[in-house]
Amino acid sequence: MMKTYFDDLVSGIEAKLDADPASRSPRKIYALEVARLGARLYGGEDRVAWCGVTAPFDLLAAMGVTSCFVEFIGAMLASTGMTGTFLEAAEHAGFGGDTCGYHRSVLGAAKKGVMPVPDFLIATSSPCSGGLAVMENLARHFEKDLFVLNVPQEPSAEGVRYLSDQLREMAAFVTDHTGEPLDGDRFRLAIAHTNRAREIMAEAYRLAQAVPSPANGRLMGNFGIVMALLLGTEAAVDIATAYRDDFAAKVGKQGSGIAVERLRLLWIQNRIQFKNPLVDILENEYGAAVIADELNAITWDPIDPEDPFTGLARRAISIPFNGRIDRRIAHLQQMARDYRIDGAINPCHWGCRQGTGARGLIAGGLKAMGVPVLNLEVDCIDSRNFSEGQLRTRLEAFAEMLENRN
Repeated sequence: MMKTYFDDLVSGIEAKLDADPASRSPRKIYALEVARLGARLYGGEDRVAWCGVTAPFDLLAAMGVTSCFVEFIGAMLASTGMTGTFLEAAEHAGFGGDTCGYHRSVLGAAKKGVMPVPDFLIATSSPCSGGLAVMENLARHFEKDLFVLNVPQEPSAEGVRYLSDQLREMAAFVTDHTGEPLDGDRFRLAIAHTNRAREIMAEAYRLAQAVPSPANGRLMGNFGIVMALLLGTEAAVDIATAYRDDFAAKVGKQGSGIAVERLRLLWIQNRIQFKNPLVDILENEYGAAVIADELNAITWDPIDPEDPFTGLARRAISIPFNGRIDRRIAHLQQMARDYRIDGAINPCHWGCRQGTGARGLIAGGLKAMGVPVLNLEVDCIDSRNFSEGQLRTRLEAFAEMLENRN
């Protein structure tokens, strides 16, 4: 099913671009590369690794491995509208209905034979223990070897050394399972692609801070976290360039990402992955532009190609979801200042310590600088529990409150 889904997505986007080259937009270029990644994962020809969120995808690309964090597949399953089947399979197997829907959907898909058999798995302790647990379950299900990266919570010199040593061990683990050693030239090229994409993405994010912003909720949804999957490749550079150039052109003409920008919103953590009208309601009815996601930010320095493992370790540790909550709050506060945010929306994803566990502290941290937060109790994967009318009412009240403040 998913192979057909991704293959059809690739052919459909390519056909539209061939028929109308002028329709080539940043979002279509991005969507095409994401679809191509999915097609490779399900194609049966590539070496495949299922991974945790902070795995070094550029290192794996340099080693000829197609890799992906499993939550990405959970999101794709939700976008097909069929995730209920896989959630039920996981629940019938004994996984609690109040645990993370991303993880339950992937476990259910594995039990239904919808997840490709990986060559190996690489788990990460960050950003959540639930992600580590699902990787352990998948390793048992597929009877494949699992390597665990224990990501330190603080960016100390000792922590960076500890993780960089693990990354070297991980590269050896990959070699053991592929029979191919890490090629220095391919690795340096991957790091060059990563650094170039990082530089251009930083430019795009700075342009998105303009007033009015060239960004909107569709363009930037899930962008920062999914781009991590493409780092180390020319595709990442091409996508970042398309966004940067599009934003630069709009800013030059004082163009807005939506028809009329009256409010500027920050989206915290998870997007709701199944089809829903919430962003359209905000942007079309209230002029409330969602101009940034929490992970649409560069939190790491360029990676030294002569010492890449140290740079990769620093990058993994820097993710805002890793470490103390006050570091994440400071990150959100800085984004609110940089983007001149009027309000923030936090879908408190059920079963998620980042989404639900930290909601009060995050709301308090942003409120202290005058940025109200709307907490939405929602499962970002499971449409069975989605109450559109109730959420619409809360969004409308929030938008009206923000308008009255201005």
